[in-house]
Amino acid sequence: MRTAILIVLAAGLAAGCRPAANQTGDAFTATGELIALSGGEGGATNACFACHGLRGEGDGVATPRLAGLEAGYLQKQLDDYAADLRHDEIMTPIARHLGHDDRRAVAAYYAALPVTDPAGSPTQGPGLYLTGDPARGLVACAVCHGPTGQGVGPANPALAGQPASYTVEQLRRWLRSERRNDPRGVMTAAAAPLTEPEIRAIAVWLETLPSSRPPDTDVASLSAAGTASARLAASHGIHRPGR
Repeated sequence: MRTAILIVLAAGLAAGCRPAANQTGDAFTATGELIALSGGEGGATNACFACHGLRGEGDGVATPRLAGLEAGYLQKQLDDYAADLRHDEIMTPIARHLGHDDRRAVAAYYAALPVTDPAGSPTQGPGLYLTGDPARGLVACAVCHGPTGQGVGPANPALAGQPASYTVEQLRRWLRSERRNDPRGVMTAAAAPLTEPEIRAIAVWLETLPSSRPPDTDVASLSAAGTASARLAASHGIHRPGR
């Protein structure tokens, strides 16, 4: 009997030393800022700030700025990473450690952060970005991403101020069909005809643009972007390779 009582007491003490279910996780996912700084359920090695900076500014080389981007866009990318619709060796495991609500919270946190404009005045953009190339069926990038790369609505992100090497790599991924999370395959179609010099020219110019928060987008602009996107996808008869 005495042995049985001791076993019960020991079990009770051990239980008392353990935190309640997910109590530790809750402590690091209470806010989007905490997730960004702690890594949330993924731990410190998955902390967002380690690559994207303390204020979401990116590293200026290959890691993108997150500050000031649309919350809806940021959450979609995190959801797509988690679902492996946008595969990335670094971001896919990080996103999978976060629940849906955690991804929404960290997206809202970065969307609300201020952004800083670079000094100097940007140069004239490449013709392909501003006007497209009707002969090749290319709609101007500006239709969906704005004439100065500020983005048009939550589905068409701001590109201004992003590191050129990051933009180049993303366009290459669209070109190779390694990135496939675009609505209606629009970016797959847009990137397909681009040459390497054209990709680099667009990316280098975008890097020089002010990365300030985009203005409110009116209904007409969203409608134009949506129409152009649908036309581009239809004209190229998007076909996605099997996964």
